[in-house]
Amino acid sequence: MTDAQIAVVSQEKFDEMVKELEHLKTVRRTEIAKNLEYARALGDLSENAEYQEARDLQAATEERIKKLEDLVKHTTIITDGKKKNEVGFGSKVAIKKEGIADVHEYTIVGSEEADMRIKKLSHVSPLGAALMGKKRGDVFTFETPNGKQTYTIEKVN
Repeated sequence: MTDAQIAVVSQEKFDEMVKELEHLKTVRRTEIAKNLEYARALGDLSENAEYQEARDLQAATEERIKKLEDLVKHTTIITDGKKKNEVGFGSKVAIKKEGIADVHEYTIVGSEEADMRIKKLSHVSPLGAALMGKKRGDVFTFETPNGKQTYTIEKVN
């Protein structure tokens, strides 16, 4: 990773990545080695689907280990340094689109933690970037594939 690619995550996400890395290096590698040993014992490796599947799984696991090691090495952990009533990392923000009554709530997180299914919005996404530094009552506009959108910040926690 280059400096421009440094991940920004919460302590919780960092701990989760470290735990996954440890699991992959210990438990998962051992399981895959056993699967490979078993598949080799089945005979002809050129036509052995179990062997090929175990090799593919091994490659995917090693790739994930490499990615996690790189992430852990190049991650900045954001602590609760947010300013009161200003959108920043870890903020919970409620916004309302101009002309629509529905209010949407999001938590601002680093890109590695972003997950729109659980309303975790990356600080580098177009909406997340537009929200950073704003306060309750601020009206802001940002560019989307459907054109410019205007929102009002209803609440910041």
